[in-house]
Amino acid sequence: MKDHLQEYPESACCGGDESSAAYPGVDMPRLQSAVREMLAAVGEDPDREGLLETPARVARMYAEMFSGLRENPRVHLEKFFTEKYDEMVLVKDIGFTSMCEHHLLPFSGKAHIGYLPNGRVVGLSKLARVVDSVARRPQVQERMTEAIADMLVDELNVKGVAVVIEASHSCMTIRGVKKPGSMAVTSAMKGVFRSNVSSRAEVMTLIYGK
Repeated sequence: MKDHLQEYPESACCGGDESSAAYPGVDMPRLQSAVREMLAAVGEDPDREGLLETPARVARMYAEMFSGLRENPRVHLEKFFTEKYDEMVLVKDIGFTSMCEHHLLPFSGKAHIGYLPNGRVVGLSKLARVVDSVARRPQVQERMTEAIADMLVDELNVKGVAVVIEASHSCMTIRGVKKPGSMAVTSAMKGVFRSNVSSRAEVMTLIYGK
């Protein structure tokens, strides 16, 4: 998928065990040690009762939040159906949570994906699975938007793709400028949605209902 999303091999999903064996590709003891050191660095006592299990909990959280690093989102688009349908397909309001790579704080929102088929359609749930897989890694929203759009172009050979993502970033709502309620909106228009103004207007109208 060009340079927007590194390819990753498939692996087992994360379980409840906190050993590295349960989280392939994640050094759980090292991660727990890092959390313990962070607590000590900010002046906390990692050995007090309320924090004893915190390093293990946080390690499991990061293994889950970054599980997309050990997945290949393209696998969800390998199964498609040959159809003569040549009008837009749109799945909107796909909820997700990802992690800002600048502050390692979450950003959450909705993804809207529309595409104009070129003889191939994919199961609607597969688009949601793509969003989930791409979201579970440290990144910026702009890259996430482009990555999803490029993937659909590459795998489905579509005539056009429109991806719009709306998200609230905790790195600017709970710290720094502290602006709760602010939303970041990014879009990636490919093919006819980029070259044809009316097609772009149509998909935006279907997304926002205006």
